Order: sequence, then structure tokens, then C-alpha cells
Amino acid sequence: QAVFKHHWVLRCSVINKCLHSHLVEQNSSDFSAIDEYKPLDATTNPSLILAAAQMPAYQKLVDDAVAYGKKLGGSEEEQIKNASDKLFVLFGAEILKRIPGRVSTEVDARLSFDKEGMIQRARRLIDLYKEVGVGKDRILIKLSSTWEGIQAGRVLEAEYGIHCNMTLLFSFAQAVACAEAGVTLISPFVGRILDWYVANGDKKTYEPSEDPGVKSVTKIYNYYKKFGYKTIVMGASFRNTGQIKALTGCDYLTISPKLLAELSKEHVKLTPTLSVKEAQACDLEKIHLDEKAFRWHHNEDQMAVEKLSDGIRRFAADAVKLERMLKERMFSTENGK
Repeated sequence: QAVFKHHWVLRCSVINKCLHSHLVEQNSSDFSAIDEYKPLDATTNPSLILAAAQMPAYQKLVDDAVAYGKKLGGSEEEQIKNASDKLFVLFGAEILKRIPGRVSTEVDARLSFDKEGMIQRARRLIDLYKEVGVGKDRILIKLSSTWEGIQAGRVLEAEYGIHCNMTLLFSFAQAVACAEAGVTLISPFVGRILDWYVANGDKKTYEPSEDPGVKSVTKIYNYYKKFGYKTIVMGASFRNTGQIKALTGCDYLTISPKLLAELSKEHVKLTPTLSVKEAQACDLEKIHLDEKAFRWHHNEDQMAVEKLSDGIRRFAADAVKLERMLKERMFSTENGK
């Protein structure tokens, strides 16, 4: 997915009506989509990389990652892990040739409850980017918004100057903890929140202003702006253009090429629905969450508990699929293929 400075997206007439501070990020590992929409930033995840790695256009990147893994040697598992990390970085580096901003690269979701493991893997990814001439100022490291992930983000930001994008964020408790940790950016998942309410409630359709995902991001945005947190709020995982338009004024939005295409065809006058001025006037109260309070408040949100665990499992499953594909590439040739 990609981030656009709004005045660049000349064909997206709806987005052009948004605030000048509004940014749009495109969610894609498809270079052609990035070339078409010219975003400011871009983000990838294991699912997107898995899909792109199976496209003929990107086989050179896969081949290079495989060669890198084999060159470093070690056990079969180590070679596959190194190839996988390298593939993420090669995709990220190619994306950065096409955008002026930053790319988000995700730490293995299987480390979501391993603070030190996430820190180590994030630093490894930054080192791999450095090897191909990309500085850490152009990278956002994506971490799952578990308590361990949030604390890993705190350490990476404060001690190593590595900027973090906290993903799989569904609860207000997660958002508060991320703000207190001083991470660069959060990605609350608008569409997946809606999915849960549609699947588990009687109501199957929502007006954008009543959409539970939209309401969640609105509350987070207002809280951050009211209390002066610098962490960027980037709405993610949209299901329709109504959700996007209901969150105009948000710091960033990460939008798929499909929804960007739909937006480009719409011609309506928009006024920003979110603003710092209105946020500062809201009646939210500031709270502090230590680990015990975080775990309790997050656990009280059934939707967030289920969607966070589901998201981790899904990203982990795609990481496993990607590794299987790399394993076949790396070791099938030794079997005469």
C-alpha cells in the first residue's frame, strides 16, 4: 500500500479535496500500481510479498534473495530465514526507487510475543537495507501491536533511532500504549474492525459515520491530538471509499490500488471530518497504561483480542508459505530440477 501527499494524486479528485496535511499511503508490492499512483510512502506485509513473489515480473528479486541466503550458508532453516529477510528488503528497496518517502517492512509475525526477538530482527532488516544503500530514515519497521511489540518499538525508537509502524491495532488500549511508547506511527485496521462487527452482530451495513472502524480511528486521532502525542495515526485496511472519506483529515491513510481507482472516478466535495481543533475540544480523559492495565483493557475488547490473534496467525501463515516457496527454490535445484 502507498502514501500520497494529496496534491500529487491529481487524478483522485476526491482526495484532492482533503486537507493539505492529509497523506495517502498505498498498500501494494505491485510496482506498476506504485508507478501509476505515485504515492509518498508505501507499506508491505507478508501477504503482499507472498503474492508479488509469485508474479513473473518479480522473479529476479526472488532469485537474488535465494542466492543471498545460500551465500551466507548455515543450516537450511538459517538460509531460508536469511533469504526471506533479504526478499523483504529487496522489494522495499525497489519500492523506494519509485517513491520519495518511506517504506514499511514487517518483522516476522511469529515473533509477536518476543520483545528481544523483534528488536534483533528489526536491527537485522535495517542492516540489510544499509547493505543496499538505504538509510534507516527511509524505513518504518512494522511490529505487531502486542505488549511485547509495543515495548520493542519503544526500545527501537529510543535506543537505536529506528522508526516503527505498529500494525494489527484494533483497541484503544493498544493505541494509548503506542503513544506512551513514543513510536513513529500506528496503523489501526478500519476494515477488519468492521468485518468483526458484521460477522458477530445483527447489523450488516453501516453508514460511514457509524462504522465501528471509522469511530475507532476517530477516537484515537482525537485522543492523540488532544494530548499532544506526536505518533502518526494512519488508518488502514479499508473496505470501501465511504470509510476513507469519513476519515479525511487523518494524518495518513493507507489505501489499496483498487480503492484508489474507485476514488479517482468520484467527484464530490469533501470537508475534512477530523481536525486538531475539534480533537482538542473533545471530552476524552488522559490515561496511563502499565502492562497490567494494558492487558486488562485490551482483554475487555473482544473484537480487538480476536482480530489481533487472527491477524498474527494470518501473517504468520503467509510467512510460512513464503518460506516454503523459498525452500523449494533454494534446495530443489540440488535435487536435479
